Formats: sequence, C-alpha cells, structure tokens
Amino acid sequence: MLLNAPGFVPLISPPETVEGDAWWFVYRGTTILVRQDPSRVEVPCVAHPRDLGLDAPHVHYLGTLDGRHCFSAECAEGAEAPDGFVWAGLRSLFGAIDDSTFLLAGRAVQIVDWDRSHRFCGRCGTPTERKIHERSRVCPSCGQTHYPRLAPVAMALVTRGDELLLARSPHFPPGMMSALAGFVEPGESLEECLVREVREEVGVEVDNLRYFSSQPWPFPHSLMVAFHCDYVSGEIVPQEGEIEAAGWFRIDDLPVLPHRLSIARRLIEDALARLRASRVPGT
Repeated sequence: MLLNAPGFVPLISPPETVEGDAWWFVYRGTTILVRQDPSRVEVPCVAHPRDLGLDAPHVHYLGTLDGRHCFSAECAEGAEAPDGFVWAGLRSLFGAIDDSTFLLAGRAVQIVDWDRSHRFCGRCGTPTERKIHERSRVCPSCGQTHYPRLAPVAMALVTRGDELLLARSPHFPPGMMSALAGFVEPGESLEECLVREVREEVGVEVDNLRYFSSQPWPFPHSLMVAFHCDYVSGEIVPQEGEIEAAGWFRIDDLPVLPHRLSIARRLIEDALARLRASRVPGT
C-alpha cells in the first residue's frame, strides 16, 4: 500500500536550473504558509519565497510532484505572512488540503526541523555542514554525521472474534477512537514494542502479529508501523494518563474513526473488510 503522495518523486539534489514556478512548503517555526480564500487552501506556487517578500535562507529540495519542483524553506520566527496568505498549524490542514500536499507538507516540516536542530554538532558544538548528495549534516571537526530523526511507532489493532479493541487518547477529537500505538524503546523490536504497549495501555495480552503497512507521520517525526494481532487474555484496564477510554466494538457498532488519510483508519478498514467477508449471512 502506497501512503506517500501520488505523483511525487523524492530527490535530494536540485537541478542546476529550475524553470517555472515550484511548490514551496514554507515554515515559520511549526506553522506553514498557505494561501487561504473561500474556494481553496494551498501552498505557494512561485519561483522563490522572495517573490512574496519573504526571506528564506534555509532551503531544501524535496523532489517533483507531477513534474513540478517542490522545496521546503524556513523563515524567521517573526516573519509576517504576505497578503492573501496565513501561517497555519499543519494539523489544522488535515482534510482541508489535498492528500498529496498534506503528505508533502509533513515531509517538509520534518526536514526543516532536522536542519534547524542540527546546525551545531551535538557532540562537540562545532557548526555543521550540509552534505550535497544525501540528507545529512556533518561536523567538520569530529566527523559526527547528523541524519533526520525518525521515531518508530508500533500500532496494534487487536481483534477478538468480530470485535475490535479501540481506544482514545486524551488529545483525540471528541468521540474518536483508534488502534493502540506506542514508541519503540532502545533495544526493542517492533513486535516486542507492540506486545508491551498493548499490555501497558489496556492490560491485554496478544499474539499472532501480522504486519499491515507503514506510514510517515510528522507529529513530530514518527514512522507508524501497523500490525493486526489477536486477543489472548486479560480484561481492559485503561492506563491512567495515557488512555481516556477503551473497549470492544462490533463491526456494526463502531465509534468515530480516524481520518481516512491516517494509517490507523486504513488498518481498521482492512480488518472490517476481512471480518465482514467472513461473516455467516444472517449473523
């Protein structure tokens, strides 16, 4: 399952010359510049942010989307939005812009954040230098190489017969419930993380883990790795402070589910399709 932007070709080194306008994913801190009017929300399509009166000294080439070049850029914290544009939080654009643009905006913000966070070596404090043909910054003093940070997350959709175990975090939108997920610890495999997280978050034991798919998720720099798994034992006990509510849901009585662009929604829909296909008519 391809969860990247359709029509996008990722690249690192830009061509010597860029003809025509490009898509620009311009960030000020964690907010992105978008054109906003009653008919559409979109990122700027210009030759360079300077055409909008913006100083953007830190630019990164992303690749091409349907043949058009794409760049990320960072402006100073106090930069004002040009006329017709606003600075918006990326989460607020979820579902407001097309899927390809949202996925590219997520890639762009992670690259901008990595570049901002590694301009000085974390080992010796020397200013780092950007490498040309790979996404990294290297320290000219001690040789330490700094790559963009990725935090792997194991996601588990637990099934018991024709029921799904869904839960909600306190930061979810009202009524929404989703699959369980947690960050992988050092020295831990994805499978070990999944079993541990399900046990910690809801007190349930699982087995028969089956890989489903993965998806980059820019909040802030995660890689979601999703699995189906089966219930073995235990009663649901939500982890205090982490899980607001959790329960078993039959496939014909589901709560509000995550947005269709998220891997959690795709994981749930995959389980629903298989469970519905296996149902005996009349049950």
